[in-house]
Amino acid sequence: MNVCQRLPRQRKRIILATGFVLLIIIAGCMMSTPPEPKPQYRTWKNYGGGADQSKYVDLTQITRDNVDQLQVAWHYPTSDNNQYLFSPIIVDTVMYVLAKNNSLVALHAVTGKELWIHANLDGIAWRGINYWESKDKKDRRILFTMRNTLQAIDAATGKSIQSFGTNGYVNLKEGLDRDPATVGRVQSNTPGVIFKDLILLGSSPGENYFSPPGHLRAYNVVTGKLVWTFRTIPHPGEYGYETWPKDAYKYVGAANTWGEISVDEERGIAYFPVGSPTYDYYGADREGSNLFSDCLLALDARTGKRLWHFQLTHHDLWDYDLTAAPQLITVEHKGKKIAAVAQATKQGFMFAFDRVTGQPLWPVEERPVPASEMPGEKTWPTQPFPTVLPSFTRQVVKSDDINPYFTPEEKAKWKRRIDSGRTGFYTPPSDKYETIIIPGAVGGANLGNTAANPYTGIVYVATQDYPSVFKLEKVQERPALTSETETKKIETVYQQFCQSCHGAERQGAAGPALRDIGDRIPFDKFKEVVMVGKGPMPGFQHIDDKTMAGLYAFMAGNRNAQLRGGGQQTVKRTLPEGPVVDSGGVTLDSSFNPVRGRPQNGMRDYPTGLNVPTNRYTTDYGLQYSNLMSPVWSSIVAYDLNKGTIKWRIPIGQDIRIAKKGGANTGVPIGTQRKGMIVTSTGLLFATSKGGMLYAIDAENGRILWTAELPRETQGLPAMYEVKGRQYIVVSATAPFTDESEDRSKLPGVLPASYVVYALPK
Repeated sequence: MNVCQRLPRQRKRIILATGFVLLIIIAGCMMSTPPEPKPQYRTWKNYGGGADQSKYVDLTQITRDNVDQLQVAWHYPTSDNNQYLFSPIIVDTVMYVLAKNNSLVALHAVTGKELWIHANLDGIAWRGINYWESKDKKDRRILFTMRNTLQAIDAATGKSIQSFGTNGYVNLKEGLDRDPATVGRVQSNTPGVIFKDLILLGSSPGENYFSPPGHLRAYNVVTGKLVWTFRTIPHPGEYGYETWPKDAYKYVGAANTWGEISVDEERGIAYFPVGSPTYDYYGADREGSNLFSDCLLALDARTGKRLWHFQLTHHDLWDYDLTAAPQLITVEHKGKKIAAVAQATKQGFMFAFDRVTGQPLWPVEERPVPASEMPGEKTWPTQPFPTVLPSFTRQVVKSDDINPYFTPEEKAKWKRRIDSGRTGFYTPPSDKYETIIIPGAVGGANLGNTAANPYTGIVYVATQDYPSVFKLEKVQERPALTSETETKKIETVYQQFCQSCHGAERQGAAGPALRDIGDRIPFDKFKEVVMVGKGPMPGFQHIDDKTMAGLYAFMAGNRNAQLRGGGQQTVKRTLPEGPVVDSGGVTLDSSFNPVRGRPQNGMRDYPTGLNVPTNRYTTDYGLQYSNLMSPVWSSIVAYDLNKGTIKWRIPIGQDIRIAKKGGANTGVPIGTQRKGMIVTSTGLLFATSKGGMLYAIDAENGRILWTAELPRETQGLPAMYEVKGRQYIVVSATAPFTDESEDRSKLPGVLPASYVVYALPK
């Protein structure tokens, strides 16, 4: 007999009612309780926090209620004039930073005390390093790329591991299906990602004609052995080969991942945001949709096998690389929990897919776009558009949307240029008129510009409305120049590519002053910065070596050296003060050429006998006009991907010049690019912005709860960690301010260029 049947009727009602209430309470608790947090979210051992690049932490000390009490706990001066885009990592009680003339420094994460210094790592990837440890933690190592090599350092001692690779390094120029002697730059300045005993790497081979291809590769972290390779420009017989001309793999380059790689560690899936193929703005020699360029590409992290892909720009002619980290989230979709991946793009779109199958959560439409008028160019007739998820940037340039703070003369000039140019979204470049598009090559979402709460399906995007203005011109062989004309040529190059940011007299404008650059950095470093780019500055790979040397000398004010084609100044490397344990990484073999620019014997023309275009066309990036359109220029946008809607949007940053004119909530030109965010389990979003600012934002509604003025600008990702129950946030504040008059680090009582660490009062 059922127990309830033996009880009096009234008692039965009480028990049943009580049980029903208990069931409701239990069910409510089950629904409101978030999933068990993963240990990976309690540390910051990797660039981006963890392998999934969510920038999410499950640390609970800092909350909405006390965040306004944050204060500087300690700081570590970099003791040089370099600006570091480096993103610190923290392992147990040790923080690793880049400082003291590109030295890797291990610090005590509570006090900032130097533990060891590996000095003079010139050419190390600027943005970060990787940490790996064996299961028994007896083997702990830091892996990084430097001068086109992959190297390893003992994380405990700071000394190079000579047994790694061959003689302590892996030559990254090898294995690209090109003669390594013809390969210049290949390493990316983002560090890749660790999965199990593998390090997964992208590359940054350059964006000029005939750059090397952007193979995706994985190496064993202990031996340095190459484990797998995935060709993003397929060879005969490989999937996607038919989307290119039959010989394209012999001369087309890039289609590389220079951005952030995300890994689903439980499923063993790596998500690579793949960039555009060369040449960025003219593709007559690469007819077709060009797989796997501009794809979100899901690979088996163990083997490199393709699982699925989705191409987000076909036959790219706008430099719409995918760079921002794919965000791995769990969402409620059509009544089911879905493991999803969200990808934000430069053109201001958000896409969301089933993480395992690659199926879009909402339909993606192929819509017609304008055709090219350029000879030989065959634009792809359609481009993918999300149908439900709204865009997070403007995508239309209008003459009545010109910056209202321009002078009347500037407004009139730009109205004429816009009205006489071509401005439609996905309008292809031309040699007959200017193409003015928004967002441009560095608009929308870029490095470090995405973060997420992996449990709630909320994705955050730091975005900027940044246009590009460009016009194609035919590539022509340049005649030899005499010394009498060399000065004028160098000045013209400077005016065209450098003056708008660095000033007519090299005194600094939107970029830093360059007058003493010859005393600050050696020629090879200068050459790398010009070719690769740094911060908001794009790379200029088309500048030849002779012009590069002359430009270096011109900026240093040494006209005689410039006329001689000199400028390859040798800078004596000294050891910094402190506990130096090693210097320079491993010694490279004499046969290895570490040059990071275009080598003298690099590929400069198509292989003979191929059916290729007669002419090539090129353009600059047209990035001098960041504030062309009206504010808001930079924002943070929160997406609720359970609903497919934008949850909130706020301006981030404030342009100081506009503030002096009474403007407010404008954001800043070049405001969010390559900055970073942190999402916390306590409902906070930390973000940095141009102007040397750190913000704490209510992740639920976008309300700013706290701000801190950093001593200098910040470029790298911030990081968050906990030691002995105290929670910290560290920010690299090392970049000079655009306007020297705003440099807070020169004010009395203000910190110098430093890694600044904040915490609640003890």
